Amino acid sequence: MKTQAIKYKQILAFWLLLFTAATSANLYAQEPKEDEIDLLLDELFFNDEQFMNDILNSFNAQNFIYTNVSFNSNTFFTGRDSGINQFNIVPQISYYSDSGFNISVSGIYYESFKPNWDFTNVSLGYYNTIGKAKLVNYNVGYTRYFYSNGWDTFTNSINLSLGLRNKKRTLGTKLSTSYLFGTDQSFQLVSRSYANFTITKEKKFTLKFRPQISFIIAQQTTALEQLITQGDETTIEYIYNDIFDLLNTQINIPLTLVTKSWDFELGYNMNIPSRVETEPKLKTNGFLNLSIGYLIDLK
Repeated sequence: MKTQAIKYKQILAFWLLLFTAATSANLYAQEPKEDEIDLLLDELFFNDEQFMNDILNSFNAQNFIYTNVSFNSNTFFTGRDSGINQFNIVPQISYYSDSGFNISVSGIYYESFKPNWDFTNVSLGYYNTIGKAKLVNYNVGYTRYFYSNGWDTFTNSINLSLGLRNKKRTLGTKLSTSYLFGTDQSFQLVSRSYANFTITKEKKFTLKFRPQISFIIAQQTTALEQLITQGDETTIEYIYNDIFDLLNTQINIPLTLVTKSWDFELGYNMNIPSRVETEPKLKTNGFLNLSIGYLIDLK
């Protein structure tokens, strides 16, 4: 008897969850009059590549469009090396209204995959806070995926996130869940915690540093390959097993420069993938990310 790991559809499913959240805007404000906007933009999305604490201070309206393009120097799937060293580019555009409604459209381009443009996703969501202090918040949403190659295993996801942070906004944590479905289904869980530091704050710009650590848990399928011999004939029988386990721990170390309407980030990301069942020993890996964002005030 021998064992082997099969290609995980659930790993790809989690990549969709991570991608959906990572391509959404994450902005900040400090004025008390913009407290609800601040909470939303601080906790609504998983990715913290955009730190725009001062931008909202110059805006009076509470309806925004945010555009962003991110470049990642290498591509990993839940911390796992696909065997192809390739960069990816993620453009996105997001809209948020003061009613709590939000929508985001994004896609991803891979250097070596064919077709290069993998898929486009459209996300709809609703955000609100709990309690007078507004330290606890939630977001519920739905995402639809459109694949260039017609892949239909996971074409939909329902997402729920719950965030908590302290009054000074120096520490925070968020728990996000997602149920993906199409011709198959999967369930994922992401826990993220961060610390927030201002390195320098000048009249025309702010420099921020906010390290974070994320734990990625997802459902996946493994296969036990068993050789069965009956007389002179040997056949292979697969015994499939669904597991729900920690797949990856990721540490993000970003520096972000914020001006009046623009934000620029350079960061390093380290993956610490966790071996599950029949997988071989997995190595720690990392990649650089660079992003440019622009905020439009809809007065």
